[in-house]
Amino acid sequence: MAVAGIISALLVGLVIGVLGRLVAPGKQKIPLWLTIVIGIIAAFAGTAIARGAGYADTEGLDWLELITQVVLAALGVSLTAAAYGRRRTKVWR
Repeated sequence: MAVAGIISALLVGLVIGVLGRLVAPGKQKIPLWLTIVIGIIAAFAGTAIARGAGYADTEGLDWLELITQVVLAALGVSLTAAAYGRRRTKVWR
């Protein structure tokens, strides 16, 4: 993968992750880098699902594919925020 491909994957992941974070209910206390990682995974998974279902091969912007990616990112952000919030914190006495 070329440098431009890596940069574009990061940018797409950022956009999909942020959109998923906006759609997810409640406040998510996860770092931005984790949102980007979730967005990248959701972008790849959403594209795979859209291609498997047969609605990703249209010309122009694939709205159904984008919606699939954002929904997956929202689910990923919500699940990760719930798991991330359950981490054990050190209590000082």
